Amino acid sequence: MTATDPALTALSQGWCALSLLHGRIDAHIEKALQSRHGLSVREYSLLDVLSRQHNGTGGHLQMKQVADAVVLSQSATTRLVTRLEDRGLLTRYLCDTDRRGIYTDVTEAGLALLAEARPTNDAALREALDGAAKNPELAPLVKAVEELRMPVPAA
Repeated sequence: MTATDPALTALSQGWCALSLLHGRIDAHIEKALQSRHGLSVREYSLLDVLSRQHNGTGGHLQMKQVADAVVLSQSATTRLVTRLEDRGLLTRYLCDTDRRGIYTDVTEAGLALLAEARPTNDAALREALDGAAKNPELAPLVKAVEELRMPVPAA
């Protein structure tokens, strides 16, 4: 393919539309979470991911898995965990079987804040998608997101 290849141009336009949709949704949810709960989208995502882990074999996520789930580098994830730990929303402790491993759990306060923020997140997502659906360039992407069904791990 060359830079003037129509397929590449269409692919680039599709990527730009997807990036635009993501940016609009992210900004809308960020504003709602910050104003109502003092949480960023990343903080909410981290609490949500960590709240879904469980005790027992394979139950706790490694920091790399957490970083992948919240789409941050490991160092940025560690800084985010530290901020939430400082706020009393997370705790960290050493793994019993591997002293190099560090587990992170959501505290009761973190779970309460997450439960309080979840409806805000969901409503803001719905609002952002409804707004984007009015844009002819974004409407097909909104439809694809709405039709996407991914399995949700059991809590």
